[in-house]
Amino acid sequence: MTDFFIHQGLFTEILEYIGTFAFAISGIRLAAGKDFDLFGAYVVGLVTAIGGGTIRDLCLDLTPFWMLNSSYMIWTAIALIFVILFRKHLIRLNNTFFIFDTIGLALFTVVGIEKTLDCHYPFWVAIIMGTITGAAGGIIRDIFINQIPLIFRKEIYAIACIIGGIVYYATDMIFNDNTIVQVLCALSVALTRIIAVKYQIGLPHIKGEEETE
Repeated sequence: MTDFFIHQGLFTEILEYIGTFAFAISGIRLAAGKDFDLFGAYVVGLVTAIGGGTIRDLCLDLTPFWMLNSSYMIWTAIALIFVILFRKHLIRLNNTFFIFDTIGLALFTVVGIEKTLDCHYPFWVAIIMGTITGAAGGIIRDIFINQIPLIFRKEIYAIACIIGGIVYYATDMIFNDNTIVQVLCALSVALTRIIAVKYQIGLPHIKGEEETE
């Protein structure tokens, strides 16, 4: 039983590191497009990676995770080096930002749900914290690069996290293996976003006074 929980904890930690790397790359790529210097790009990548988790931990009355482990700073630095070394290949891939942002969104949603449940909060709180973990870093990133946060535009973003949380809840009642539940949750977040973007599915916009007249 002890080995099982060690295994689950390790798997969640691996998801967090992969999510950190992916989100950091997405932030650094956008910063590069805005002609940021290396330090600015690193900062944007870092806040993208740790922003949502920091808000989550503060809400759960925990010490922010990155203050207890320097690995997240290191993974962001690795992401910066990765973008520098492979920038020509990344530029050729027009959907590079979308790919890494979707990976980070999916994995961090799982991490946020897991950490909230570990703190013995009810599941509806876990879904909210999973959404914050996945989406809030992107909000801070977009504010830093002076554009309207992706979450507030027509594209499905936070809704994908909520769907992932619902899938987590449903599959958790079916499967005894928590790893399967985590994988299905992450896949549901990623697939929801991919399908929404591919078929241009989004929420309706609220109309302003000019549009209603």
